Amino acid sequence: MKKPPAVLGLWLSLCLIALAPAAGRGSGKTYPVAAVGDIDAALEQASPGDRIVMKNGLWANARIRFRAMGTADAPIRLSAETPGRVILTGSSSLSLGGSHLVVEGLLFQDTAPTAEKAEAVISFRTDSRTQAQDCRVTDCAIIDFSPPDKKVDTRWVSLYGLRNRVDHCAFHNKTNLGTTLVVWLNKPAEHQPNYHRIDHNYFGPRTPVGMNGAETIRIGDSATSMQVSRTTVESNYFYRCNGEGEIISNKSCENVYRGNTFVECEGALTLRHGNRSTVEGNFFLGNGARLTGGVRVIGEDQRVVNNYFADLAGDDSRSALTFMEGIKDSPLSGYFQVKNALVAFNTFVNNKHNFNFGEGAGRDRQTMPPVRCKVANNLVVGKTAPLVVVHDPAAEIRFEGNLMYGAELGIPPCPGIRQLDPRLEKGSDGLWRPAPDSPALGAAEGSFFNVSEDMDGQKRTGKLDVGADQRSNEPIQCRPLTPKDVGPSWPTLP
Repeated sequence: MKKPPAVLGLWLSLCLIALAPAAGRGSGKTYPVAAVGDIDAALEQASPGDRIVMKNGLWANARIRFRAMGTADAPIRLSAETPGRVILTGSSSLSLGGSHLVVEGLLFQDTAPTAEKAEAVISFRTDSRTQAQDCRVTDCAIIDFSPPDKKVDTRWVSLYGLRNRVDHCAFHNKTNLGTTLVVWLNKPAEHQPNYHRIDHNYFGPRTPVGMNGAETIRIGDSATSMQVSRTTVESNYFYRCNGEGEIISNKSCENVYRGNTFVECEGALTLRHGNRSTVEGNFFLGNGARLTGGVRVIGEDQRVVNNYFADLAGDDSRSALTFMEGIKDSPLSGYFQVKNALVAFNTFVNNKHNFNFGEGAGRDRQTMPPVRCKVANNLVVGKTAPLVVVHDPAAEIRFEGNLMYGAELGIPPCPGIRQLDPRLEKGSDGLWRPAPDSPALGAAEGSFFNVSEDMDGQKRTGKLDVGADQRSNEPIQCRPLTPKDVGPSWPTLP
């Protein structure tokens, strides 16, 4: 039997499953299966709490339709006999339809082009009328599952339905066109918020494709971009996700991106369409790699708070923080004007370009500057000038309580920006924080009752500090993730 691959040469701890257990393990019948036909037969008999166990080995060109109805207390499970030892190859695919289903321990590896293509390797629907609700794919991996022609568009995961979860999985080395994981919203007449959760996954290297359509995650699309999704993307590790300029493409409303770590990714987390999304407590670590960026903002009422941006080498739309210039009466596929954005309590250290406001001004009908935006209590230290770029003098950016130091500011001195050394010190975790005598301590301005924690997950109490870190003696709850913190319980090393 072919030995399964592994991600970055690390055994990932079994305790991760204990931290996020799949509900209802244990009390029903078990159906051992050795072929797709056996799965179909077992599903005809399966009841809530039952478990269908796939035999270890190679499953070539297996098209699995997992359609059933479990319950919250007793889901129906499709499991590998041994996690990572059930290997689906060729044109294999999995679709889920129904409710309270759990898939665990499967490895998809080594694809070949076929005449008949599934819509995704894993799809949370069995047909257009049977979507998944309250279902979960966990402890699985899709690795090297790409056709040889990089222009062939395939997706690895398509999320439909409501309240589904993808967690503790690994997605590694997608080389062709198509989003790695995409969330689909229903048509407006049928729509309600998705409430999906995407967490504790490893998103591994993606080579540049050279065209749009190679995001690692996309939530929604242009046509549904004004609909509310409320999907949460948290505690994931992104490593060299270089498919295109958008690592994550937000194309719907009220999503949350929280506690993720981006390492050497050539692109930006992009709030491309939609409004009222939050980017909070993430770590963007460029390590000086070319084209590495942070967050790009388009639309209304977006929040970027408590993030840490360091050693990012991108510029223009891949700057550490970018506001795009909008289009008047923009079509859904265009650039909506940035309005009412809040960028607060972030730390920027040693980036090539930090603040870039009004990117794209004067081209492609982009004439609408950012308006009614607040940039407050951010800490910026950099050697590359300028620290702030404003492309459109009509931009309405209110600065408040910011501390910037190092290179030339780039705009005339103004209220809300102090230029002095914040006296940072580097901790054992490699992050720069204000020293005990830093002028950033207790220097925040304004009222921010809804920013109650810092990037470490520590409470912000008393006088607030400038930047992503609030000096505290309390234990650190959040930190930059490593591959050990995410992904399957079983080894996924090549």
